[in-house]
Amino acid sequence: MKKILFFAVLLISLFVLAACGDDEAASGDGAKELYKVGVDTTYPPFEFQEDGKYKGIDIDLINAIAEDQGFAVEIEAMDFGGIIPAMQAGELDIGMGGMSITDERKKTVDFSDPYFEAGLSLVVAKGNSEIASLEDLKGKVVAIKNGTTGAKFAEEHKKEYGFKTIQVSDSTSMFQEVSNGSADALIEDYPVITYAIAKSNLDLQVVGDRLNGDNYGISVLKGKHDELLKKINNGLASLKESGKYDEILDNYLGTE
Repeated sequence: MKKILFFAVLLISLFVLAACGDDEAASGDGAKELYKVGVDTTYPPFEFQEDGKYKGIDIDLINAIAEDQGFAVEIEAMDFGGIIPAMQAGELDIGMGGMSITDERKKTVDFSDPYFEAGLSLVVAKGNSEIASLEDLKGKVVAIKNGTTGAKFAEEHKKEYGFKTIQVSDSTSMFQEVSNGSADALIEDYPVITYAIAKSNLDLQVVGDRLNGDNYGISVLKGKHDELLKKINNGLASLKESGKYDEILDNYLGTE
């Protein structure tokens, strides 16, 4: 009888220990670190929403980096101009959105290695033959999106070329300002506007040469996420080496 009681107690003890072990495994070191990523989903082909899902180069890229480096991400959609302030407020860990690497932004955030070479373009309504360069903008109105390098470029050069600016919060509104005649031109990243014109049949056209050269980077709050930035760079390098990086770009920018 004592032996039976002993073994019964032993089995119960083992069961309790096993259950505790399972709980520890679920909530301990085995759990992936979760990071919140801010994006502007009005920015195809880098970020957009389709059938209720977030898609685009940036979305696929950060998900692939996270998988490669063993962490998890949660996508947060917002206006581009709010991404860095949200990082400063502790609401985001990572900022994307086709974010150009600039000296001004480097005062607030640390950037990953560049992952895309872009550049700004001047865009007008389809059939407009009056505007072919910045020199043709005297007395004109240029639409720009808040917080972007295009907006910064326009504000820095509007006095030199004699044009006025109107600011909007997203790319779609900016395109409409030119399409409906409220603005004469807009300034947008080259890959974004060429994709938008091709995919959405916009009544717009790119004119002249690129206005500058930009590199996109993935950002984290300056001095706060050194280990995370290291993971991002390691993941990016791994994707380029494996060919996954090219696969992601070709999926959105490749010829059909």
